[in-house]
Amino acid sequence: MRRTAAAALAAVLLLPLAACANDAATSHNGAAPAGKKVDGPTVKIMVGGLDKVIYMPAMLTQRLGYFADAGVNVELLSEPAGVNATTALLAGDVQGAVGFYDHTIDLQAKGKSVESVVQFSQAPGEVEVVSAKQADAIKSGADFKGRKLGVTSIGSSTDFLTKYLAVKNGVNVSEFSPIAVGAGQTFIAALQQGSIDAGMTTDPTVANILSKQLGTVLYDMRTPEGSKAALGGLYPSSSLYMNTAWVDGNKETVQKLANAFVKTLKWMNTHTPEEIAAQMPADYAQGGAAEYAASIKATLPMFTTDGVMPADGPKTVLAVLAAFHPDVQGKEASIDLAKTYTTEFVAKAAG
Repeated sequence: MRRTAAAALAAVLLLPLAACANDAATSHNGAAPAGKKVDGPTVKIMVGGLDKVIYMPAMLTQRLGYFADAGVNVELLSEPAGVNATTALLAGDVQGAVGFYDHTIDLQAKGKSVESVVQFSQAPGEVEVVSAKQADAIKSGADFKGRKLGVTSIGSSTDFLTKYLAVKNGVNVSEFSPIAVGAGQTFIAALQQGSIDAGMTTDPTVANILSKQLGTVLYDMRTPEGSKAALGGLYPSSSLYMNTAWVDGNKETVQKLANAFVKTLKWMNTHTPEEIAAQMPADYAQGGAAEYAASIKATLPMFTTDGVMPADGPKTVLAVLAAFHPDVQGKEASIDLAKTYTTEFVAKAAG
């Protein structure tokens, strides 16, 4: 009864903020193969699409054996087309979630205390892609008026970023139609069939679209420079976030997780896209090994090298959410950004 009530509460809390987890390239549901068993605590982590390049550190850490090296057993779960990672976290089904940092701000506005403990990225990793058929007509967000724009789901991070780009360029949110098309093959099909004129997605979907010449890039937020140009600053996105109460009660375990993830981020910074791709499951390379490596190369600049939250990043995220999110708008002054993340564990891991 308690678990059912918790799940129901979590679902209600998250209705306005559907998962950016729905942006998976394929449906790798369920659990990833377990890593080496060690004498240590076990932690369940729900990932918003294990095969998405923006969440690559989760699977890569498992594949490199760094969880085992740190003395922790990690069960990686994925719900790319179903219940999102944050819902599972709030329901108590998992102890950690890998998803967008913006959930921590949204949840604080709803009275929940969740914090990023390892910040994987400093940019969204998202790309606004325009259909090849509309490339001459859509040159900026000012041309979103009257258009059908693809997002992973209504209320998702892609939805918010799309609305922000529109308003920033003088287009009211009521003047275009956001269309929920998911990602991967469903996104590509919508682009091909004309169901959407443009849309926001991530790699490896972006690489697949470009290789087939189905669309062109309008806004590229896979790099810090791209994030600043489109959003006015760094936009920390993918991260490991956890309930603050659980973090406070399990600091030794959280430190082990931070040690493993920071080690992976450093490894990523010193290896080529091809070397990184070789460590990942073969079926993640849907468009072939070369295309998959290219998608990793294009997305690598978004990642931090130490898991530390970029200093001004949270302010940018709050500004974007406050522009449209009904639970955040007007509450900016009451949001304590310092409570939405911690650098305690990554600082020790780096040392």
